[in-house]
Amino acid sequence: MKTSGNTILLTGGGSGIGRALAQRWHDAGNLVIVAGRRLEALEETASGRDNIHVEQLDVDDVAGLEANIAAIIARHPDLNVLVNNAGIMRFEHLDRGRDLADAEAMIATNLLGPIRLTDSLVGHLAGQADAAIINVTSGLAFVPLMATPTYSATKAAIHSYTLSLREALRGRVEVIELAPPGVQTDLTPGQSTRPGYQPLDDFADEVMALFARQPTPEEILVNNVLPLRQAEQKGKLGEALAMLTEHSRAALAGSH
Repeated sequence: MKTSGNTILLTGGGSGIGRALAQRWHDAGNLVIVAGRRLEALEETASGRDNIHVEQLDVDDVAGLEANIAAIIARHPDLNVLVNNAGIMRFEHLDRGRDLADAEAMIATNLLGPIRLTDSLVGHLAGQADAAIINVTSGLAFVPLMATPTYSATKAAIHSYTLSLREALRGRVEVIELAPPGVQTDLTPGQSTRPGYQPLDDFADEVMALFARQPTPEEILVNNVLPLRQAEQKGKLGEALAMLTEHSRAALAGSH
């Protein structure tokens, strides 16, 4: 993926990782379209940056998605990079019957959202020079967190989907996976100051350095996520799972 001169559509651009990467890609010489549900948050991301554009877009809006994407392409015909970053993460108790609304919402946003958005743009991207699709997964795609089982499962599914997509588009569209570790954002309550999580600016700086490598790695993996990504191949999956399960018990004890 080239580092500048792209027109990038990034979902979930109103906060956290999405905001940090959108601003860094803008400052590196790209036009960035930040998309999401909360217009005010998107406008905060774009504030003071002429080449960050805002699009209100709900990846769960099946009926309106095709028309919205067609309108974005009409306004930005040079669009050549899609970043599937929008996601939600909610704690769940698996040891009791529960309302499955949270699980269904995570599947809709984290799994079906990227699939739908990719499907609506793949024909356009395949005709663009230097085209790329970046799917944001998680270290939890490789070692699940018991407190967030559906979230972890959606990220594992997108990891698998990304492998298939890469093969289907090889030679036409570059397909890259970005798998963050725990990062200090507002993804879950208290996470922005949680000890042991990587500060957001440090994470974003490390990510941008990895994207600058040529050729671009198929997987963008900061150092903090390597213990999870490599756990299985190093025979440490059980150890990593036990560690995360201990964190899960503490998290669930403080949730409803």
